[in-house]
Amino acid sequence: MYNAFFGLKESPFSLTPDPAFLYRSAQHEEALANLIYGVQSRKGFLVLTGEVGTGKTTMLECLQDYLAAQRVDYAFLFNSRLTVEQFFEMICYDLDLRCAKTSKTEVLIALNQRLVQNANEGRTTALILDEAHNLEWDVLEEVRLLGNLDSRREKLLQIVLAGQPEFDRKLDAPSLRQLKQRIALRCTLQPFREAETGEYIATRLARAGLPEQTIFSPELIAEIHLRSQGIPRLINAICDNLLLTAFAMESKQAELEMLEEVTSDLRLEWPGRRISRSPERYPNELREPTM
Repeated sequence: MYNAFFGLKESPFSLTPDPAFLYRSAQHEEALANLIYGVQSRKGFLVLTGEVGTGKTTMLECLQDYLAAQRVDYAFLFNSRLTVEQFFEMICYDLDLRCAKTSKTEVLIALNQRLVQNANEGRTTALILDEAHNLEWDVLEEVRLLGNLDSRREKLLQIVLAGQPEFDRKLDAPSLRQLKQRIALRCTLQPFREAETGEYIATRLARAGLPEQTIFSPELIAEIHLRSQGIPRLINAICDNLLLTAFAMESKQAELEMLEEVTSDLRLEWPGRRISRSPERYPNELREPTM
């Protein structure tokens, strides 16, 4: 809606994890390099964690692009609310295994045959699990057992587990100590620092067609950083709404008053600040209860 007004070719702050808009901060470069190295070197288990909205899924999308370019067979499970039966069905479907999808035994036999064949041909096979913190305990145990599919020299299946910080705490459970010991590489994504927030906003605008952005002043970017707490997904939501508000007001620059309105509408909270809702905008929420 606002792209033509600001001279943009496409929306710069979409909430979808588009690798084309990846901001290559030092930590994101390191995380992606570690994931690629871990899969290439057949390290076995790799773990990527980070707070909600810090870019884990974008990292996995970039990893998938790399694996596809290298002709690496991989299964990507984006829905972690799975039973054991559904877990094996999804692996069978993604890797196109020629067997009965509903039989765990047949899936395991077919998977092992595929892994051995790929290894003999010098090819790698990977399993990527997003939202791993939601995996049930019995599914996690099956994931651990898949790590036993190896040869005398190397791991035949490279398993990437991505999740929120709760996943790290889950791995600390005594029942998962065998899985925890097998993790070869760990990566953690942190929220941006203030300078990174400015670079992130400028990078996305440049890739959308605005190389020299003047929409967001340094002072406003500092406020965006504070209110988003450096979380990329929140930065996107705030900036997208700011562009829409500025467009509606026919302004080429976003202002602090617009940011106040946007963060209030998004009901954001940040350190030292809690949203106070006016009786005019939220009358039902502030009405005193009657006895």
